[in-house]
Formats: sequence, structure tokens, C-alpha cells
Amino acid sequence: MSGLQEIRNYTLNFGPQHPAAHGVLRLVLEMDGEVVQRADPHVGLLHRGTEKLAESKPFNQSIGYMDRLDYVSMMCNEHAYVRAIETLMGLEVPVRAQYIRTMFDEITRILNHLMWIGSNGLDLGAMAVFLYAFREREELMDCYEAVSGARLHATYYRPGGVYRDLPDTMPQYKESPWRKGEELKRANAWREGSLLDFLESFTDDFPRRVDEYETLLTDNRIWKQRTVGIGVVSPEMAKAWGMSGPMLRGSGVAWDLRKKQPYAAYDKVDFDIPVGVQGDCYDRYLVRVEEMRQSNRIIKQCVEWLKRNPGPVMTKNFKVSPPSREEMKDDMEALIHHFKLFTEGYSVPAGEVYSAVEAPKGEFGVYMISDGANKPFRLKVRAPGFAHLSSMDAIVRGHMLPDVVAMIGTYDIVFGEIDR
Repeated sequence: MSGLQEIRNYTLNFGPQHPAAHGVLRLVLEMDGEVVQRADPHVGLLHRGTEKLAESKPFNQSIGYMDRLDYVSMMCNEHAYVRAIETLMGLEVPVRAQYIRTMFDEITRILNHLMWIGSNGLDLGAMAVFLYAFREREELMDCYEAVSGARLHATYYRPGGVYRDLPDTMPQYKESPWRKGEELKRANAWREGSLLDFLESFTDDFPRRVDEYETLLTDNRIWKQRTVGIGVVSPEMAKAWGMSGPMLRGSGVAWDLRKKQPYAAYDKVDFDIPVGVQGDCYDRYLVRVEEMRQSNRIIKQCVEWLKRNPGPVMTKNFKVSPPSREEMKDDMEALIHHFKLFTEGYSVPAGEVYSAVEAPKGEFGVYMISDGANKPFRLKVRAPGFAHLSSMDAIVRGHMLPDVVAMIGTYDIVFGEIDR
């Protein structure tokens, strides 16, 4: 017997190869049997030096880096960065561009939460939800592709507006062994008109889809056993750790930058902020599901407004935004502007600014210092996931090993923004 007494705790490497660690999280766990005594998240495994890279390039060339930070909330990240530049320069953004940004921020929120509900379900053993969620993601990725040409890293927001107006046509499915005849007709039914028509059909259909995810999870006994009462975060603790987004609202704090510090067109659309009660994994799940429904409401209102109000989507300031190809080929002045803009960019007045948006995961902020040059003197990204992951040890102590997986899931972690 005396031999058994000597083993007290042992240290366990959780990830990076663990399926719930997504290849980039290394968590060192000190275990007493199945119970976690200490959790030490190792940050920096993925470090890509985004902030330093952004300091070495003209402003516009770093928009694409923002997409790659949290690679499931692409346009929301661009929004914070672009707004920082606009604030320093005092740029006026056309109203139509503001509505387009609002609409795409919410499309991005749905994309993010779909990815979250699918992968979190998978982490906790619910296989089917993943396939359901990705079915709708596919439709919205087509909207990204229609406006920017890219499915993931759009670089669609630019200082002064958006890259171009919404397209009048949607890409259609071609006939293939998998889609032909009636099936092909059905797949292309929404794609006959413009992007806005497509989104109208999508938003009419989406609440029914969210009901399907809820049927699979909300009252599911196993799902509730894995999430109810697990990873409880008190409102005080959430504030102390600097949490934001669903992590904070799941604990009953109704803080949302879209309402508290409105930007783009958020003060002109109608939506509610879902708030949790218990602050456990289950409440955060409910908050995100309801957020998808609210985002759907916002997109609907934006589509309606955009259909009624055509107009410019980019500022006419040629020091910041390129003239059209046509003007460039006609007018010497425009050609010079074009050349200067694409070779050395534009200079931003000296000063500092912090610009934050309510990204799907929480408050995503960009702190920028300009010394009057054509690139940022200093760029610092405030990523929501970083603050959340830091609290891992405090929350997971005393829980069992499988609860760590539930906790990683509920944080909605993406390492691009944490390790930067």
C-alpha cells in the first residue's frame, strides 16, 4: 500500500493534438485523478507577429491581416481596424456603406456562432449539429464571396466605406453528378436575383433552421448534463477578468457595444440583447443561439433599407480611396491619385485612437498610434479570446477533465487573435 500513497498529482499535456485543442492550444493540467487542480494555458504557440507586420506596411495593406486574426469573424475585425483609421482622419462614411457594414457584421456573427455551435457540439459528442450548422454557413459564405471574391478573408471594408457596392447577381450552382434536374433548380431558387434578394430568402428561412439546432441540443439530456452548472462565471468574476461578449452576457451583464457605444448603423436598427442567468456553459449556449436570431432580425432590416436607398458606398476623397478605373484612364489627376495610393498609400494625421467593435466573441479593439507617416507607428489588438483564456485556471479548478473540453468550447476560442 505504501507505494500507492506516493503518487499525488500528475501533470497532463492537453493538446495541441487533442481534437478540442484545434491544433494550437497547449494546456498543461495538474490532475488529481480525474479532477483538475491547476490549468496553465500556454499562449504563443501560433504567434504570427501580426501587430509588428502591420507597423511595417501602408495602412490599407494590413486590412487583410485583420481577417486572419479571428478567422471566423473576418469582417468584424476589419471593421475595428478601418474605423480606427477613419477616426484619426475624420473621414465621413456614406450611409449606405454604414448599413452594408452593419449587415455584414451580423452575417459574420451568424457565421461565427454557426461554427461555434457545430464545433462545440462535436467537442461534446453531438455529431449531427456540425453538419446542420455548416449547411447554413455555406449559404452565407457565398455572400462573402459575392461581394469580395473570397470566401474567408474578404478585405471588403476599406477606410471610407466598402470596396464596392452589393452585386446584382449571385453565383449559381452548375449541373454536376450531385446536383441535377429538380435538385439543381431547388438549389438555385434563391439565386435568381441580387445578393439582397438572396439574403431576403435566407433570413426568411433561417429561424426555422435555428429551431432545428435547438431541437437537437436545447432539451437534449446529454447536452444539459455536459453544460448545466459547468464553468459558472459570476458577474463580478467576468468583469474582473475583462470578459466581454457572450461570456459576459451569459453571466447576466447586459453589456453590448452595439447598444452602449453604437457605431455604423446600429442605432438605426431594432434588436434585443440576450442575457443569461446562471453564467454556466448552458446559458452561454442559449445566449449565442438567441444572438443568431437577433442578427437575423438586423440583417432583415438592413436588406429592406438597402433595397430602398441606393447611393455611394465609398467616400469621394481620392487621397484615401482610389478613383474608378474609368476616371483613372481619362483624367491625369486621377491617374496620379491612383498611382500614389497604390505605391505609398496615404498618411494619417499624428495621434492615437482606440476603436472597438462588438465582435461575435466579445470586444475586439484596435489601438493605433500614428506619427503622421503612411503606416502605423504602433498597432495593438485587444482580442476578446485572450482575456477569456487567461481565466481558464480560475474557472476550471475542481472540475473534471471532460469539463475542460466543455469550457474550451464555451470560450469560443480562436488562436489567431489570442497569439497574434
